[in-house]
Amino acid sequence: MSSSSPLASVLFVCVHNAGRSQMAAGFLDRLAGDRVEVRSAGSVPGDRVNPSAVEAMKEVGIDISEARPKVLTPEAVRASDYVITMGCGDACPVFPGRKYLDWALEDPAGKGVEAVRPIRDEIRARVEALIAEIDGLRGA
Repeated sequence: MSSSSPLASVLFVCVHNAGRSQMAAGFLDRLAGDRVEVRSAGSVPGDRVNPSAVEAMKEVGIDISEARPKVLTPEAVRASDYVITMGCGDACPVFPGRKYLDWALEDPAGKGVEAVRPIRDEIRARVEALIAEIDGLRGA
């Protein structure tokens, strides 16, 4: 495998693609770099990324302020090795050969940055474990 080819493709999904999935994508993009292709989407995307999520991520040096919620498509799922849902349930299409994980995380919608910080920190820990799993499977 060439060094320019990602080890895996990961799709993070939550209902509005405005909080949890955007924070997870921000962490994975920062921590894995070009080793992993990162996508995020929502079954009912919001108008913008949650300002408290943007602020909480800014505190750890990751800027997701330019991110935009995107609609979940079957093509995005099909193109991903890992599909990580965060509360979208049955709205996520299932395709053979994909690894599906469900991360039960509190929804940061409507919460202030103080309440979002522990959610952010939990997401970071899960993303770090995911990177370790991907690296381990691919022999990196």
